[in-house]
Amino acid sequence: MAKYLLLKHYRGAPAAVNDVPMDQWTPEEVTAHIKYMNDFADRLEGSGEFVDGRALAPEGTFVRYDGEGRPPITDGPFAETKDLIAGWMIIDVDSYERAVELAGELSAAPGAGGRPIHEWLELRPLYGEAPTVTE
Repeated sequence: MAKYLLLKHYRGAPAAVNDVPMDQWTPEEVTAHIKYMNDFADRLEGSGEFVDGRALAPEGTFVRYDGEGRPPITDGPFAETKDLIAGWMIIDVDSYERAVELAGELSAAPGAGGRPIHEWLELRPLYGEAPTVTE
């Protein structure tokens, strides 16, 4: 088994086929999207492949060491950017191929009009995990 991070990015057009921004979805469309995500996680929890996952609030702060003990703080991420990290999920699967399969399925979460949003998901193995690529 190897653990992978599925990092959800919400990007502006044309990254997604269904490029209606989430803030323009109806409440029913948002509810359907969240239900899809929760059902997906519940199913993986049942199979033993779900480790953890969280949605992230759109507001945040960037902090870095300044060399003098007073880290500068910068507002961000900014809503007007084309890329926003919306959340993450960690899965524990038997192979890289299974991780790709699940990422593809998660990419089909519904959006505006109930159509799959075809979002890009960043798939990354957790550092220190044994590689499971079989190519």
